[in-house]
Amino acid sequence: MGAGQLGEETENGPVRVRTFFGLPLPEAHRAVLDGYLAACATRAPDFRWTPASNLHLTIRFLGHVEPALAEGIADRLSAAGLTAFDLALGDLGIFKRGRMARVVWLGLRTGSEGITTLAAEVEAESSRGGLEAEARRFHAHLTLARARPRDGAALPVLPPPPELPAWRAEELVLYRSRLGRGGSVYEPLRRVRLS
Repeated sequence: MGAGQLGEETENGPVRVRTFFGLPLPEAHRAVLDGYLAACATRAPDFRWTPASNLHLTIRFLGHVEPALAEGIADRLSAAGLTAFDLALGDLGIFKRGRMARVVWLGLRTGSEGITTLAAEVEAESSRGGLEAEARRFHAHLTLARARPRDGAALPVLPPPPELPAWRAEELVLYRSRLGRGGSVYEPLRRVRLS
């Protein structure tokens, strides 16, 4: 897909699209996590649990940008010869506000070095593309749920996450995020090969 094909033109110029770069999960991992997320949702209804089809590891959120800008970053990343690496999911973690949990996530058991290097390369190309530098330090995690109340919610004890085998991260995906009534839908726009 070439530049300008991600969005439509309007009288006011190109439409901006909500985009991010992420690493997809293998389908077998999604299938196992689907059952796990369902079990967690019954124990913790104060959280919105991510549909298995949306599971990914976010590398860099671009925000609402013109399609040509996102395409340009993807083009430069494609030409950069990014390196593939092995990943394995690890333990549950939470981001908190005070004593309340806001986000439930899975960390990495292996692959932290590879994913951090990839995130730095994506960040550098995003800055070259004109985006403001990320304020927060990169923290690799797979988001499982977000608290429904804005200030967070009490998190009950959850079942231990399934042990999933490591996999090879061989592609970086530029996703479009469409917000709908049922939540976000992520549409792959570009795939950047990791060799």
